[in-house]
Amino acid sequence: MARMTWTFSPERVDTPDATALRRDYYGDVASRYWKRPATEAEIDEGLTNDGVELLTPPTGQFLVARYEGKAAGCGGVLMLDGERAELTRVFLRHAFRGLGGAGGLLGELEDAARGLGARRMVLNTRLDLVEARALYTRHGYAEIPAYCTGPYMDIWYGKEL
Repeated sequence: MARMTWTFSPERVDTPDATALRRDYYGDVASRYWKRPATEAEIDEGLTNDGVELLTPPTGQFLVARYEGKAAGCGGVLMLDGERAELTRVFLRHAFRGLGGAGGLLGELEDAARGLGARRMVLNTRLDLVEARALYTRHGYAEIPAYCTGPYMDIWYGKEL
């Protein structure tokens, strides 16, 4: 049986694949938070002025994960200062979960952060996003004190790169 392959590549946030993935990401996390499906209008509103334009060098990087050529996931890193990068918008479409892509994506995002000069990666997430929290701890992230505040932040993690 042939081994299915993952690829991870930098991509502009406004390409069709990146845009669709960003919409799916927001729809997924918003729907889980609200405990109901997010509407298209709510997704549009959530993506408006979300700062995603900073996910390009030298301030950040956005990656698209593909499984056998199909857009399967995404993630970004945002430089917070000269040594810290924030992990953001890490997402795999549900159909592609369990196929080994999340760890690969996380590793590529860490490499991208190192390439931008980061020596430490930090992130914030919600307690209900248990799959994300398990991924981060499995890859060496540990709980840290809050480095930012916001309505959708329950727990913060960090890792030396």
